[in-house]
Amino acid sequence: MKEKSTTMKSAPVSERPYEKCLQNGPGVLSDAELLAVILRTGTSGHTALDAAREILQLCPYREGLPGILHLTVPELRRISGIGSVKAIQILCIGELLRRLSRQEAEKVMSFQSPASVAEYYMEELRHCEQETVRCMMLDVRNHLIAEKEIYRGTVNVSVLSPREIFLTAMSFHAVSILLVHNHPSGDPTPSDEDIEVTKQMIQAGEMLGIRLRDHIIIGDNRFVSLLGDGEEFLQE
Repeated sequence: MKEKSTTMKSAPVSERPYEKCLQNGPGVLSDAELLAVILRTGTSGHTALDAAREILQLCPYREGLPGILHLTVPELRRISGIGSVKAIQILCIGELLRRLSRQEAEKVMSFQSPASVAEYYMEELRHCEQETVRCMMLDVRNHLIAEKEIYRGTVNVSVLSPREIFLTAMSFHAVSILLVHNHPSGDPTPSDEDIEVTKQMIQAGEMLGIRLRDHIIIGDNRFVSLLGDGEEFLQE
């Protein structure tokens, strides 16, 4: 038998985010209340606000809104009142959060600044559970020509081939490239493989006339620029 839904109107006045939003704007709502507005209804004895609070605590290692980026449809459906449609809506909210953050960072991104590039990729890559390598290809004026995902997987970047990367760069007539990859552990400290691959990329770039501008490693709200502040790693 289908559970009877519980609307926000049936909840106590203190738990009616619609009314609070109308009176004072969305800025006064908590994260759970904002999510409850999207969910709209709950089940008998379990309001949308109850479901929203459970969702924000569902990810064991990323509580709150960032945790949404790590959830799956089956995980969300374990919560009372969340079916496939609502689960997909929640995942789309997470993707909107990711894209908004990236677009804001893009406005001020400078390829001369490792911090600027790291900020651009931070929200996307720090939540990624697999190691991901991106190659940004630049023209003679340091404008972005193209961006390509070179690798995604569960093993380290020692599998990267300088040949593959520079063939891609040449196909776009790039003058220089910039590599960015993440450490799912959250610690951006370069591994021995990261350092060796970076040295190989520098050497190959010198031979082909395509400069490696930087290799940036993204952690959890931290990063290392191997050709910037982290250049000492290459001298070891």
